[in-house]
Amino acid sequence: MAKKQKFPHLVGSKWTAQQTIMGWRHFQVTNRKNQGQWVFAELVAACDPEVRFWLNANLLKDRGLWQAGWQSLQEMTTGEKGEG
Repeated sequence: MAKKQKFPHLVGSKWTAQQTIMGWRHFQVTNRKNQGQWVFAELVAACDPEVRFWLNANLLKDRGLWQAGWQSLQEMTTGEKGEG
């Protein structure tokens, strides 16, 4: 039986950083890399494709660092979805 892939929907997923990273908060995963037991995600800033970096995909599970999807500052501070 094939081993279950970790993070099967990683590529194409969108993330909001709790703190700005290189001036940006909104990122999209454009690539993944498996190295042994580790999975790495390449994130690219939504507004600046020149801003890109790799990170251990496990860090995306840390809600103190990342939120799934693109969140507004209001959504991040109040936990509510904005209208529109």
